[in-house]
Amino acid sequence: MRAAFALFALLSVSSMAQTADVSKSFLIADVHTSPFTSDPFMHGNSIQGDRYFLTQATMVDLIATAYGVDAANVHGGPAWLERDRYDIRAKAPPGTTPDDVKLMLRTLLADRFHLVVKTGTAHMPTYILSAGPGKPKMSESQDPAEGSCIPLPPPPNPAPGAPFYITLNCKNLTMAALADTLHDFAGGYIDQPVLDETNLPGTWDFTIKWTGRGQLEKQGADGISIFAAIERQLGLKLELKTAPRPVFQVASVNQVPSPNAPNIAEALPEWAPVPFEVSTIKPSAPDEQGYGRITGHQIETRAIPLMFLITFGWDLNPNDKEDIANAPKWLDTTKFDIVAKAGDNVPVDKFASGNLINYEALRSMLRAMITDRFQMKWHMEDRPVTAYTLIAVKPKLTPTKDPTERTRCKEGPGPDGKDLRIASPILNRLLTCQNMTIAQIGDELQHVANGYIYNPVLDGTGLKGSYDFTLSFSSADKILPDTAGPANKSDSNSADPNGALSVFDAINRQLGLKLEKTKRPYPVLVIDHIEETPTAN
Repeated sequence: MRAAFALFALLSVSSMAQTADVSKSFLIADVHTSPFTSDPFMHGNSIQGDRYFLTQATMVDLIATAYGVDAANVHGGPAWLERDRYDIRAKAPPGTTPDDVKLMLRTLLADRFHLVVKTGTAHMPTYILSAGPGKPKMSESQDPAEGSCIPLPPPPNPAPGAPFYITLNCKNLTMAALADTLHDFAGGYIDQPVLDETNLPGTWDFTIKWTGRGQLEKQGADGISIFAAIERQLGLKLELKTAPRPVFQVASVNQVPSPNAPNIAEALPEWAPVPFEVSTIKPSAPDEQGYGRITGHQIETRAIPLMFLITFGWDLNPNDKEDIANAPKWLDTTKFDIVAKAGDNVPVDKFASGNLINYEALRSMLRAMITDRFQMKWHMEDRPVTAYTLIAVKPKLTPTKDPTERTRCKEGPGPDGKDLRIASPILNRLLTCQNMTIAQIGDELQHVANGYIYNPVLDGTGLKGSYDFTLSFSSADKILPDTAGPANKSDSNSADPNGALSVFDAINRQLGLKLEKTKRPYPVLVIDHIEETPTAN
């Protein structure tokens, strides 16, 4: 934060939200804190008809969206700026454009959160997309439709050990849109904004494929990084440099928004759930590779067990069998190919690649489809499930020196730059956190320790204050099956023969805490009846 202040070049000391065109405001808006989810991320930012929605957005997300900048460009502010999340539903005037929405968000932030920001510029790390030495290896587009990038499915029956690539088919894309798309789809490589400096006008058609960051070393000579793919397949270059970027310094903001209008429920009713307009379900071919994608208003799955769709539809942890009761064995083994299309009235999330069905709407539609086509009867019921409480053993936590630092966790090394994943690839998770209370650490574990922890973690340490720490461990899939037991043993210090370190071991050795297993009541999906054969298409 001190470095950010040193770099900050002040251009204005007034709130841009308060100096925005006052006529650009939502007619009415519902603003409230977001419900807890085990996988929080901002989605929405879409306007359909007269409705706008944005959900699971931190204040940093809201400011970045309102001013059209990357979240990394939002500096300063109180500690909770990246932690607390908010939902916004609003009614917009007729003819509202995406640029109008930005102005309306600025007005909303000023009115409801009393946001004041100062604007400036700072030289910051930025990926620069530039033209290569020759002609671009892309086709100039003649398509008048809106630009989009669609992920392509893998081959239906790949040979054993065949390399897997992420493949995007892009149509009618500007280079600025490509920069945004790379930032969205290649996050494993690109952790900073991408700036278009190709000077290539017009729109382009192309297909690009690369190896995911986590698979690059494993695929060896068959692997290709996003940087090499851009150069070889598109004739462009992508390089990390330093460039001036607009910076927004948060001078003041309220944590609690002002109250909604008393008539908000009548003036802005919830979006009524709608079913898929059409869906086809059929058994998968033997040995077909599993795959799923969303393209616009359509979803497609190939060789996916119904259990996966149920856990997504009901927002359950796919690795926690305690979340579902009375599940027949075939839910995990019988696989289906499904194509389902949503109507134009379904809410969508806005991404650089185009508009995709909103996740919450998709969950609702999947629940309706499964319930109807598989004649499923179900109810939710509180039942005892495995849960954990953090206990202090010999705490090794470092108290936060600067309580004004943002409360946050990120994947990657801390200020010292030491990346333990390089020397020990099996320790493939590296979490760096700052200004976290023990209760917040418990919440974060439910977000980041998939495969280990499925339910809320309680604080039983008695420790006060906030702490900075790094946590290095192996993802649950790296733990050998016969030693996966730390989650099922009373001793959380057991070692794994392959050198992997479970999150239980890591917390004990590195933080001096212990995750103590217990049973607590938690909502469970109880399946009362379900048919293995779906009704006819």
